[in-house]
Amino acid sequence: MPLSIEKLIADGPVVTDGAWGTEFQARGLAVGDSPDTWNLSNPDQVIAVAQAYVDAGSQIILTNTFGANRLRLEESGAAKNTVEINQAGVELSRRAAGDQALVFASMGASGKILMMGDTREEDLQAAFEEQAQALSKADAIVVETMSELDEARIAVSAARATGLPVVACMVFDSGANNDRTMMGVTPEETAEALTKAGADVIGANCGQGVAGFVAICERLHSATDRPIWIKANAGTPELVDGELVYRTSPDEFAAYAGNLMAAGANFIGGCCGTNPEFIRALRKEVSRLEKLIPPT
Repeated sequence: MPLSIEKLIADGPVVTDGAWGTEFQARGLAVGDSPDTWNLSNPDQVIAVAQAYVDAGSQIILTNTFGANRLRLEESGAAKNTVEINQAGVELSRRAAGDQALVFASMGASGKILMMGDTREEDLQAAFEEQAQALSKADAIVVETMSELDEARIAVSAARATGLPVVACMVFDSGANNDRTMMGVTPEETAEALTKAGADVIGANCGQGVAGFVAICERLHSATDRPIWIKANAGTPELVDGELVYRTSPDEFAAYAGNLMAAGANFIGGCCGTNPEFIRALRKEVSRLEKLIPPT
């Protein structure tokens, strides 16, 4: 039976997971290497990252398939293994999740910009369809970290063809107030377009720290009747001795849970700079706040 998003969020906000890439780097992934190929070459490390989020309290974990579309995998010479990499990604997260968490499969951007002529719509459609079908044993699919609305719509279409629920997220990191996508699209325009495209959940991830997500969440919520998915960064990174450092602490990050809930967030997690400690703090704060809400 397909997952019911309505039932999933009926009892309050659902806590998702945090960043994966930095966790892999801490386990030996070289900067610039494809983390997706670790599904085949280092499956134990992939399970370890997923398991760390389950242990921290994630009710949903993603899959290590963010860059596992054919167009992105061509860059690392792994396009021939596209289906295998994606199927393994779901299987590894399933093994970590057990009966403690759901598995939502990650579909990230292609790295190509349609309006610049980097690729054709039909090629993008084919790449996302291939990936989505290979991810079809997940509980849902998350189209995430999208900057171009047309690419997001194509990915949503491919994901919907699996019959699974679809989450669709854009990155808001541009404009005077960091409230537009790279292409200048507002949260309201995004919510309306992705709702029309058939996404079951609308959201935002990456791009900026959690403080900036409160207003974005509120604006998305005001423009759609769909649930809202939020995964913010741990602040704005600073370059220190050649490494990116995020200054926001787990407790500081989790302190925004109430603001996000009030703004309409149904799913809350972390993106760049967050780790299992952030999710542990977030789950604790969400549970605390839920106890303060009087029963209806």
